Amino acid sequence: LLENGAEISRVEETMERIARHFGIADAQFFVLSNGIFATGMQEGCQRTYAKVLHIPVCGARLDKVAAVNQFSREIEAGAYTAAEAWQALQRIRQLPDRPRGQQILAAGIGSACFCYLFGGRGPECLASLAAGLLLYAFLCLTARRISKIMSNLCGAALAAFFCVACYACGFGETLGRMVVGAVIPLIPGVSFTNGIRDIADGDYLSGTIRLLDALLVYVCIAIGVGLAFWLGQRIFGGVL
Repeated sequence: LLENGAEISRVEETMERIARHFGIADAQFFVLSNGIFATGMQEGCQRTYAKVLHIPVCGARLDKVAAVNQFSREIEAGAYTAAEAWQALQRIRQLPDRPRGQQILAAGIGSACFCYLFGGRGPECLASLAAGLLLYAFLCLTARRISKIMSNLCGAALAAFFCVACYACGFGETLGRMVVGAVIPLIPGVSFTNGIRDIADGDYLSGTIRLLDALLVYVCIAIGVGLAFWLGQRIFGGVL
């Protein structure tokens, strides 16, 4: 749950539900955005067990979050033994990503739709569509090869410069709408929302970490777009 973008309260509630079903007494869980501290005592045993797990901050996979939610409720209903539950959890962990072609196409369509929502017309939406396709193809090609900061910065610069080039060639009337639509696939909406929810639930440390992670992405996008505008000004001059 945690490594796929679930909020802290959901993680703790799920762990408590599973521990209660399997007879773990005095279970205590301390969950951060990138780590889990757990202690518990099996009923009838005087030994207390503890475990610490480091969870890297990753992107959101809401399909896995939904699958684990359903899985925890099936455990509570008695559908699994402990061994069967572990195997089912590994199957959820190994759920495949969407094919890259579908991800790229969805990013392009999303960019075009957001451009339209912000008032863009046909040519501007087409430019955002192409920029979104180019952006997500770049992200897929550079995944795990460069850092998250550099991928967001370079991706934003690439998408924005493509829109600048289209605008300089007379394709589209409002550059801002094209650029806004193009960089939408980079926006960390789930992380930002969950950070606010964690703070509202009293998990201030985890919420702050998630908000800082989201804000860092916003800063990278802003720098990338600024670099694209600067480069476009140098290349195309007074057209901008």
